[in-house]
Order: sequence, then C-alpha cells, then structure tokens
Amino acid sequence: MTVEKGLRADARRNRDLIVAAARELFLEQNVDVPLEEVARRAGVGVGTLYRRFPDRDALLRAVGEESLRRLADLAETAGREEPDAWHALCRFLRGAVALRLGVLAAKLDPLLHQRLRVGADLREIRQGVAAAVLRLTERAQADGALRADIGPGDIALLMTLHVYTPPAVLGEEAMARMVEIMLDGLRADRRSPLPGAPLDADALRRYTTVDGTPPG
Repeated sequence: MTVEKGLRADARRNRDLIVAAARELFLEQNVDVPLEEVARRAGVGVGTLYRRFPDRDALLRAVGEESLRRLADLAETAGREEPDAWHALCRFLRGAVALRLGVLAAKLDPLLHQRLRVGADLREIRQGVAAAVLRLTERAQADGALRADIGPGDIALLMTLHVYTPPAVLGEEAMARMVEIMLDGLRADRRSPLPGAPLDADALRRYTTVDGTPPG
C-alpha cells in the first residue's frame, strides 16, 4: 500500500490499519459508515484518523488507491509466476474478483465515484492496470488459449464481478463457482456465440481515461 512520504513507522502502521478497517466496513455496511466506527475497528483514536484523513472523500480515495495497487501487484505477480498468459489471466481475474471491487463501486454515489476516478493520483495506477489487462489478453489470445471474440474491455468488466448470494448460501463458495464458470467460458475451445461486439482496447482506454465530466 502506498503511504505518505516521511511518515514514522507507527504513523504508517496507523494509516494502514485505518485503510484496512475502512475497506472492511465499507464492504460490510456502506461507505457512509461513521468514521468513529472505522477508528474503533482500526484500534486508533478518532483524532488519529482525522490527522491522516481530514474527510470521508480522502479515506475513500485511499481505499480506492489501495485496491488499484493490489490489482497492479496481482497482474505483475501473476505474469511473473505463472507458466503462460492464460494461467496468469485466470489468476489475475480470481484475485480481482476476490477484492470485491464491484461491491465497492456499487456502494458509491455516481458523482462521488466520478470524483474519485478523475484524481490524478489514481489515473496513473488505473492506466497501469489497463495496460496489464491488455497485455495478458493479447498474449493469451496469441497462445490460442483465450477465445478470439473477447476484448480487454470485456476482461475489465469481469474484474468487477459481483454475485448476490442469499443468507443460506456460502458467499465465498458461490463466488468461487461463478468465477470458474466465467473462466471456463473464456477458453478458446468454447463455441457459444456472444451477443454484440468485443469491448476492444479502445473501449478499455475510454474507461481508463476519464475527462472529469460528471455522468449524466
């Protein structure tokens, strides 16, 4: 996780605890959870939280940055450690879904989501993730493992997969099953026709490059 330069070790630790606690609570409840509750979950005082994050938007931005950096690390690690692009892509998508990015995005007000997306500090990370998705997609298709009618924009959408599960269903198990069904459908030997056209590299770039215009 990226931290502010010059922070002492204890200050860095407190910041990391706050961001981790905020992410947990945003997923469990909502992004409007009281910041006092975030401080309690992190085991720090409210004053410590506000010294690091003067308002809710600053904390949301930190949670978003942490998620994006974890995505970038996932892509880099998968590409380095897996034997080929297909296995790297599968590992990356499993990890991306486990981050529950779709849940976080769904809980944000659209205008707030847009403000967070246009921040210069997040744009570079987003572009790095997009480049990794494009690279893995192209290599997996060149190897003949990924079906040709899939674009990198399609992969970007799958990264935010979110499955509603009733209380009686084990959420993690259900999600794991859905991810494997999803990955099986991406294989080159699957012949079921897909509606519409692939979301290509241009679609991925349009999603990554935000001009700051609020959504209509």
